[in-house]
This record gives sequence, C-alpha cells and structure tokens, in this order.
Amino acid sequence: MASLGVSGVWELFIPELPEGALYRFEIRVRDSGAVLLKADPYARAFEYRPATACCVAAAAAHVWGDAEWLRARAARDWLHAPMNVYELHLGSWKRHIPDGRFYSYRELAAHLVPYVQDMGFTHVEFMPLMEHPLDESWGYQCTGFFAPTSRFGSADDLRFLVDALHQANIGVILDWVPGHFPADDWALAHFDGTSLFEHEDPRQKIHPDWGTHVFNYGRNEVRSFLLSSAHYWLSEFHIDGLRVDAVASMIYLDYSRKPGEWTPNVHGGRENLEAIAFVREMNEMVHGQFPGALTIAEESTAWPMVSRPVWLGGLGFSMKWNMGWMNDTLHYMQHDPVHRRYHHNQLTFGQLYAYSENFVLPLSHDEVVHGKGSLLGKMPGDEWQRFANLRLLLAYQIASPGKKLLFMGAEIGQSWEWHAAEELPWCLLQYPLHAGVQQLSRDLNHLYLNTPALHELDFSGEGFEWIDCHDADQSVLSWLRRARDGSHVVVVVNFTPVPRQGYRLGVPQATDYVERMNSDSALYGGGDMGNGGRVRADPLPWMGLPASVELVLPPLALLVLMPA
Repeated sequence: MASLGVSGVWELFIPELPEGALYRFEIRVRDSGAVLLKADPYARAFEYRPATACCVAAAAAHVWGDAEWLRARAARDWLHAPMNVYELHLGSWKRHIPDGRFYSYRELAAHLVPYVQDMGFTHVEFMPLMEHPLDESWGYQCTGFFAPTSRFGSADDLRFLVDALHQANIGVILDWVPGHFPADDWALAHFDGTSLFEHEDPRQKIHPDWGTHVFNYGRNEVRSFLLSSAHYWLSEFHIDGLRVDAVASMIYLDYSRKPGEWTPNVHGGRENLEAIAFVREMNEMVHGQFPGALTIAEESTAWPMVSRPVWLGGLGFSMKWNMGWMNDTLHYMQHDPVHRRYHHNQLTFGQLYAYSENFVLPLSHDEVVHGKGSLLGKMPGDEWQRFANLRLLLAYQIASPGKKLLFMGAEIGQSWEWHAAEELPWCLLQYPLHAGVQQLSRDLNHLYLNTPALHELDFSGEGFEWIDCHDADQSVLSWLRRARDGSHVVVVVNFTPVPRQGYRLGVPQATDYVERMNSDSALYGGGDMGNGGRVRADPLPWMGLPASVELVLPPLALLVLMPA
C-alpha cells in the first residue's frame, strides 16, 4: 500500500476482485516487526460471525422507491408532528421456528411493515445493525462501522427493508455508537500496534463499564472516520435519524471514573472538549446535508441545551431521551398503590424541566434486561392489577408531553424480561389479557397520531396545563393537552385500584365530553367501568376552570375526554 503523503491515508488498487472475495490487512508493527492481521476499518461487508474477514462488497443494485417519502421528510415540521417509535432488535423480534434461524432483512419486511403500520407507530428504531462479533452485545460493540451485519443478509437487503418501511410511511431510526469500540485484536484496537483510534493514556483509553476502547476525538482522522460512518448510513441506506448511544460517556472525562482515574481538560474541567466539538460537528453535518433527518441523544445527565442548535451554544441534537421521566415513572409504578400517595411528586416533578429540551419519553430495552424484569413484571399486585397497571403505564406515556418510544414486547404484555437469543413470545396473544394490552397499545397509538392536542405542542409548555396535581391522597392526576389551534383534551388518571365515584373535575367548556380512551375498557381486559362514553359538563367553575364534570374514575386507569 502507498501512503498519500501526510494525509494518513494509504491506498492500494487490485483490479477485477470478485464480489464476496475475503480479505484482511497485514500490518507490520514499526517497533517490533510483528505482523498483525486486521480488518479493514472501512469494510462494507464481513463474513458471517464468528468468522471475521472482510468481504468485497457488491455495488448497490437496489432501485429506491421512496422519493416521495424523502421529499416529505425534508418539508416535515417534526417539532409539531407525531413521533411514536417502536424500538426493536431485529435478531429477536421474530425467529424461524423450530430451528431458531434469523429472519432476513427481506423476510422481516414482509412481517414488520404491516405490523408497525397496523399498530400505528410512526417510526421504527433498530438497535445497531453495524457488524459486531458478539450477539450478546446487541450490536453496541461494533467492529464494522460501515457494514450492515451479515446476520440478516446483504446491504441491498437492508435497503429493501428501509424502502419498504418508507413506502408504508414509516420512518427509520438507527442506533449508532460513536462512543467506544471493542478490544478484539483483529479489529480497530491497537490497529498498527499503537493506540491509533483510541487514546494512549489509560485514563482516557478504556471505558470502565464495558472494558471497551474510547475513541480519540482529538484526532482529525478519527473524527473523519466517525463522521463518514454517520454520513454513510444516512446516504446509502436513506436512514431518517441516528439515535446516538451513551452520549454522557463521551462528553464527560470522569464518566464512571473515580478520582485519580481521569485527567482534566486544558482548563482543568471534566468536560471532554474534543468529544463535544465532534458531537456538534456531527449534528451540523446531519442537519445540513440530510434535510429532515433527526439526531437523538441518549444523554443521562443534566447537561444543558443538548437539543438546542450549535449556533446557540447547544450540542445540536434534535431530541434527547428523558431518562428522568422514565426512571421516576417506573419507580412510582413499582410502588404498591397504597403507598403511591407518598410518592406523588415523582410524577409531578418532571413538569419543572419538561420543556428545557426536546424530550422523547422512552420505555426502552434497558429497562427490561439484566434482571430488571419485563414492564408487566415490574407492576405490583395480583394478575388483574398488574395488567391494569401496565395498561395505565402505556396510556400515561401517550398522554404525557413528549415524543414516544416503546421497546418491542411491551405492547403484548411480555411476562418475562427480553432475551436476545429468542423471539418475542407471540404465543401470549392467545390469552385475552395479553391481546387486550396489544389492542390498547394499537388504539393509543392511533389516538396519539390523529389527535393534534396530544402531539403538536409536545415541546412547549403552552400545550400542557395541570387541572389538579395536588390530589396525592387519592393518587389522582389530571391535566389538559392543547393543540396549536387551542383545541384540547382532558386527561385524568387514577393510580389506585379504588374506583372514584362522583369525582368532580374542572374543564374548559360547558359542553358534552366524549370518552375517547378508557384503559379499563373490557376491550383491553379491564373491568369496563367508566362514563358510558359521554359526559355533560356543567357551567359550575371548579379547580380554576369555568366548567366541571362529574366522573366515575375506573380503578388503575386513565381517561381521555374530548369536547364533542
């Protein structure tokens, strides 16, 4: 190979290489003379795991049919549009029975597209599809930053899946992991015998939680490598957004490190200035070159302005996962209802910061693994109460301000935590309570999609108003959601298994209100307690509003009321 001067780039031309030919790089270490066998960092295809050779990739042959989708995406007002994401792991959404083989990208298109469309999700989010050697890493320990994993087929097969989703009006978000890479000796680690992609200083080199290597964002070549990877997925596969994993681990030098295990920046601070500059450059590139594409940060701290533009001093992401909402909500729901009155503020506190960022409300894969149990398994009480609590949780997410993300399996009430080596337990849908959860999830998604008051002002305080946030004794919360035209819906939630008869609630108008959602409906496996589908508001001021209704609040249930 010949070096192109001081660019750091080496090149070699070999004519007439056949598609699928296997190759590696032999690199002689300058100091020791040892010869390393290494994978091409820019390889566009790899052998099927556990083999690790690179493959000469075929030229793209897929003919795209999503031009209309891309035009609409560029003009889309995503700040005010509905966004309800179905997060999934392609290797375990479905498996072939009985041998457990993976479905291919093309086979998944035939099953996944109609399912997501029927369920009313607006986007899918794929856990990382970049090549990775270890199934148990779920793709988060990536070795092929430019190669779709061969587990499910070729690059054109992935293009086919994305195209099919786009033609069904479904967006595609891809998890992308620029924060670290595994220490496998055949991949990026110590690529030329030295710390090339990673830091030399052990205080910056090793991620203490995962035993992986941290990219050296201070090197132009490393930033170029990662920016090129992001650009590649967006351009070659028409991906609509990147969800960037573990942003906090990138931007803090002391992330998961004890005193003495990290080195401060040039100003003596804990901020990783090079990583911050990289993140901003990445976001500017995505938003500048791919109109309508989104970037979403998994950022678990109170770092300010994560989802604000770079030119305002922000990190430049489109949105940020609201980890505080997720943790507070799940902690609250895990309390026995008799104790929830003492934890009321876990649900109300979030409104103090809810509009400081463009938040996504996630119920993600991280909450249903490593002994945490499934969402259903977290719920207290007997079987009826556990299912009622799960239905309440799903409805509470949809009715709260913020875009939505739900990990696969929650929509069917999976009874045990997720296992990546087996498909979802679709057999549970033969049981009425599980089928009821799925029907509720479907109806909630379509209600959110078709109700402007539930999505247009997700990121603005003008779209939310408490009716009553103080009824801790009865564990009842109520609020208004508003659209840009002023139209509204009323949301009231009873977090106890005690029905509330004659509960008077303030509302904005003395008119009929239609019960558009009742999570206790018999359709969903509930007790079918409610208000007969319609209730009349009286011109009796209540709770600071000019009218009021007298309601039956079903146990462990959420109601959505709309003016008739």
